[in-house]
Amino acid sequence: MATTRSAHTVWEGDLLKGTGVVTFDSSGAIGQQPVTWASRAEEANGKTSPEELIAAAHSSCFSMAFSNMLAKNGTAPTKLVTSADVTFQPGEGITGIHLTVEGTVPGLGEDKFLSIAEKAKVGCPVSQALKAVPITLTAKLA
Repeated sequence: MATTRSAHTVWEGDLLKGTGVVTFDSSGAIGQQPVTWASRAEEANGKTSPEELIAAAHSSCFSMAFSNMLAKNGTAPTKLVTSADVTFQPGEGITGIHLTVEGTVPGLGEDKFLSIAEKAKVGCPVSQALKAVPITLTAKLA
């Protein structure tokens, strides 16, 4: 069954001096988050950015995909810690994404862990949606 998740943004003003508020409509779990051009192109200063939202989506999606693939391999993880770094270059856009995962997976060697992680990177639905930019991966067992 297909699901749809929604968010909306109210933006006021021009790009450089304007401000916005992103609201997570479907769950309400995150509430409203402020966003500005400065929080995107310079320092966050307590505000989010589209790239941070993409990083959150990508790290959680990858963790789910990787966990599933490990379980199907007969080596379910005890723990996965995944981070996603999304690089934004003003004037160019998103130029790359780097995933880093460290996992505790009893009974699995480093080479197989890395092989399954690479497959999860490619197969994760968010990776599929973002395949227009380079996605790299660092994976290691804890």
